[in-house]
Amino acid sequence: MSAEIDIFKLTEQQARDELARLAESLSEANTAYHGADAPDLSDAEYDRLKRRNAAIEAAFPNLKRSDSPSDQVGAAPSEGFGKVTHAVAMLSLGNAFEDSDVQDFDDRIRKYLGLETGALAYTAEPKIDGLSLSLRYENGHLVQAATRGDGAVGENVTENARTIADVPQHVTGAPDVLEVRGEVYMSHADFDALNARIEAENAVRAAEGKRLNTRFANPRNAAAGSLRQLDAAITRLRPLRFFAYAWGELSAPLAETQMEAIQRLKKFGFVTNDLTALCDGPEAMIAHYRMIEQRRATLGYDIDGVVYKVDRLDLQSRLGFRATTPRWAVAHKFPAELAWTRLEAIDIQVGRTGALSPVARLTPVTVGGVVVSNATLHNEDYIEGRDSKGAEIRGGKDIRIGDWVQVYRAGDVIPKVADVDLSKRPDDSEPFAFPTLCPECDSVAVREEGDAVRRCTGGLICPAQAVEKLRHFVGRKTFDIEGLGAKQIEMFYDDETLPIREPSDIFTLEARDSETLTRLKNRHGWGEQSAANLFAAIDDKRRIPFARLLFSLGIRHVGEVAAKDLALHYSEWDALVAALDLARPAALANRAADEAEAKERVAANAEGRRARIKDSRDRAELSLDVAAESRAAWDDLIGIDGIGSTVGQSLSDAMANPVERAAIDRLVSHLTVIPPDAPASESPVAGKTVVFTGTLEQMTRAEAKARAESLGAKVSGSVSGKTDILVAGPGAGSKAKKAADLGVETIDEQAWLDLIEGL
Repeated sequence: MSAEIDIFKLTEQQARDELARLAESLSEANTAYHGADAPDLSDAEYDRLKRRNAAIEAAFPNLKRSDSPSDQVGAAPSEGFGKVTHAVAMLSLGNAFEDSDVQDFDDRIRKYLGLETGALAYTAEPKIDGLSLSLRYENGHLVQAATRGDGAVGENVTENARTIADVPQHVTGAPDVLEVRGEVYMSHADFDALNARIEAENAVRAAEGKRLNTRFANPRNAAAGSLRQLDAAITRLRPLRFFAYAWGELSAPLAETQMEAIQRLKKFGFVTNDLTALCDGPEAMIAHYRMIEQRRATLGYDIDGVVYKVDRLDLQSRLGFRATTPRWAVAHKFPAELAWTRLEAIDIQVGRTGALSPVARLTPVTVGGVVVSNATLHNEDYIEGRDSKGAEIRGGKDIRIGDWVQVYRAGDVIPKVADVDLSKRPDDSEPFAFPTLCPECDSVAVREEGDAVRRCTGGLICPAQAVEKLRHFVGRKTFDIEGLGAKQIEMFYDDETLPIREPSDIFTLEARDSETLTRLKNRHGWGEQSAANLFAAIDDKRRIPFARLLFSLGIRHVGEVAAKDLALHYSEWDALVAALDLARPAALANRAADEAEAKERVAANAEGRRARIKDSRDRAELSLDVAAESRAAWDDLIGIDGIGSTVGQSLSDAMANPVERAAIDRLVSHLTVIPPDAPASESPVAGKTVVFTGTLEQMTRAEAKARAESLGAKVSGSVSGKTDILVAGPGAGSKAKKAADLGVETIDEQAWLDLIEGL
């Protein structure tokens, strides 16, 4: 393809091909320059290719490659590092942006723990804007260092970490196994000195006719690029520093509180942040935040907020984790940084669930030290100046192509549009017309009642949905097939002779390869060994845990947590499928009832009277004459704690869709689905279904659920014939009556605690 085609005239396929070509050319140029010190491109041509690559990525952000030259400092280092599986996941943090969010955080903690009154201490520490690093010590010796990666698997950067002066090679008095976690960063002074050194070196390189090295854009990029160098000798020349603030796997506890544990890390020889303080509640936390915010410019290193953590480690343990964040910590981010720029275009991207997401294409502008050329526009209501409830936002100002818009980034999240300057709006501007057809497959895009998002109805015939579902399928938290990432999925999806168009195609790849004339091993970028490695990696994933399989399917509303809850409840894949098939008539009745309820509410509102929702729901259900077995299967499904009718309906729809069901069945035919680990046999509640109702006085409902599940019990939100135990506190109502009618064993909270005591 000619490199002279105007970027805005490129089709998506042309853009994809162009990005592949540019990635290969720039990678070869980097290898020649950094590896052999023999550049094969002129400086001008190299820079031109990089600019074109960045411009295409800005125009087609959904096509950005995992090996994008835009993300590389010199030669791409990531492929050269081994993988490290974290013994304890390195999770991210939830965010707070307003003072009220901090109060809400404290309220959530107290509600979960049942501590409505009394003292509750927190630590508050600066949030360093650097690169997370985990250091593993065994018997006092540093044996491994790893980056965060995706939280579960990181890069092995042990030799590079050994070059950092703040990282002790040995520690005395520590537990036999000690994983210290913290942030690698670069101070402002060291960053300036590094760029000055690059400038001095460039003067020499210019005189010798060599290509100039690029100055680093900011300290964080400099720190990240330096730590992830393939050559540790280069890292040694970079002035990296390290703050310790947390830990992972331990063979013995460090202390009883967060603050005491940090102090102990300091005694081991780690550098900890002197601005870490103990606070007795939200007011003290916010006061410390204000103090750090005032001193931010004089600290000598970059921070982007303050992190609050519950101080008592036993309370941290009780609070536990959500899917990706701990409940006991939050990052209070500094206010968003703002900038004004021109909105050049609005593009519509299609996600794996069919969601049509509008993206603003902006004249590039620097916001908080980062060049921003794209921003999310959320949905069509947001563009029109309304929130999800119809209330005005931005004073009701809509967003149009050609507008002068204010862009902000809060805590390194995706840029957003904050405001519109109507005084600069072009005279010929027109309101943006949100598409009602999918831009990828021309299928009808519908917006269901109560949904803020318009979705493509094309399903697997929509290439955007198909590719995104496949990318999700091979992700780290799903099948995680070595050598089959997003880049390879794109290649195989467009392949005419060896395509991967649905998940089952992955597991027939080797068989189909042997039948083709153009074998994979003979193709550009592949060889006999790499092809064999891919086929072996695919075979290795033919055995897959139930929850991973379910999450990998990309069914709307079925995330990691829901998939685990469903796997725990049904144990066997076939049991889930059979239950969904049986529950299908009841699911249809539920949808009809919901629609009747919505119509009744609209009619009632129009007449200024109160809707009689229950009657309309009863009429809808009776009219469909649902069999008792179907109703029982549906009630059992939505009664699973944390599932409910929204997830149940989505699962039912997926399994009832002939095309999607056939694709799932074809996939499962190639797999062995591993049931969840059997609960400990010594637990008296293992395998039993438990329901909690009424007021629990010695623990919160969330704690009770977590404890029961840890002992192998299934926690349901409703009583049925499958319920084994009802734990009833004061105020138990209809559930207690239903349990009595069904003959379900009913006990009080103390009896429950006596039952599980010592486990």
